Amino acid sequence: MRIFDTHAHYDSSAFASDRDEILSALPQAGVELVVDPGCDVESSRAALALAERYPHVYAAVGLHPEDCAGAGEAELEEIRRLCGHEKAVAIGEIGLDYYWAENPPRPFQQEIFRRQLALAQELDMPVIVHDREAHGDSLAIVREFPGVRGVFHCYSGSAEMAQELVKLGWYLGFDGPITYKNARRAAEAAAVTPLERMVVETDSPYLSPVPLRGKRNDSRNLTYVLETLAAWKGVTPEEMARITLENGKRLYRLE
Repeated sequence: MRIFDTHAHYDSSAFASDRDEILSALPQAGVELVVDPGCDVESSRAALALAERYPHVYAAVGLHPEDCAGAGEAELEEIRRLCGHEKAVAIGEIGLDYYWAENPPRPFQQEIFRRQLALAQELDMPVIVHDREAHGDSLAIVREFPGVRGVFHCYSGSAEMAQELVKLGWYLGFDGPITYKNARRAAEAAAVTPLERMVVETDSPYLSPVPLRGKRNDSRNLTYVLETLAAWKGVTPEEMARITLENGKRLYRLE
């Protein structure tokens, strides 16, 4: 299988002890490409540094809704500058997160989200959207920027919203949680999402699939996600890997 992990945080401290070992081993394990999204200025720079070192790694740069507290013109200007790097393929991870009470206030998250979507529109770059417990607002805000496309990462919305996003030209990302017993909503969303709009992700080091739930995740575990998605869509895991590899390349303009 030739696999594209379209979302993995190898800049995370969870990989401090063996980051090089894992990243060096991925191509031999069939993982052909990886995109590492930043969550703030520092992690965006770290993702780009990894992309410089490994030919199969690319980066996205952005301000995550959980990490955008205190962000202002200086941070947004630095994200703009980092977008010019030859291995920066998207603006992300950006979006809205209403799950944690201690997150920045919702209006501020929305402002930072809009500012980064406007930047994506200006620079003609795809975006990686984080949408947790904020489905209505996330959809409404991306609709304000009809020139912007990208992926709703770790898609957790309804089948109806999935259909809406597909109509608008978006991709949906599927991760380890689709292998969990309670993955009914994900199965419903996958059922209405055409094969050509699906990408697979680990969100490493998070969201390990069954049977590795609770352990640190990495891109080599994507086979479990591919097997589940393939069974839902009636294709072989190899075919699903090929399709999602092509989709990821199209999404991030790596063709």
